[in-house]
Amino acid sequence: MHTPGRRWLAAAALLLAGLLASRAAAAQAARYALDPVHTRVVFELSHAGYSQAIGTIGGSTGTLVFDPADWGSARVDARIPVARLDLGDTGWNRAALRSGLLDATRFPEARFVSTRVEPVDATHARVAGMLTLRGVTREVVLDVAFNQLKRYPLPPFRRTIGFSATATLSRADFGIEDWPTLIGDTVRLRIEAEAQLAGDAPADGATP
Repeated sequence: MHTPGRRWLAAAALLLAGLLASRAAAAQAARYALDPVHTRVVFELSHAGYSQAIGTIGGSTGTLVFDPADWGSARVDARIPVARLDLGDTGWNRAALRSGLLDATRFPEARFVSTRVEPVDATHARVAGMLTLRGVTREVVLDVAFNQLKRYPLPPFRRTIGFSATATLSRADFGIEDWPTLIGDTVRLRIEAEAQLAGDAPADGATP
């Protein structure tokens, strides 16, 4: 026969276990905010067959939900400020942003929203999502490498996650068709991304 004291202890233990499980689940599938300073898109495409022209876009923002133990539950929603494109030359920047190409006046940013994640191994996955660029939406698949998740070494010491990714797309698929003899159609992307644990409180107690 159970005494009232034992019943109370059993109920308290179940409640504590439930709270701990809830907190553990929340900690696993954490929400991160992209760091616009340390997130950059690098792209390259043929310059009339002579070389691969290389440009960069900095300042991306967005959110990432990620659990290192469950890639399948990951989600990303990123906004890329196309108008900040840099090809290393002011004239080329203006030309790339004109209406016949990226048309950045009407479409100053691109957006990528993930739709599914296919784990490859513990640190790699293929992330499919819808990329909206120049007002056109197409599916793009990223090959993603998970670099690390740990406490950032400088104040405010937030937990920070880092990824590298690559993808290939056709500019014609997004209606970017001017200068076909000068600019190649195939665009290769490399993305370096960092994201910090979302929320107001710094993760001072996080494990390095």
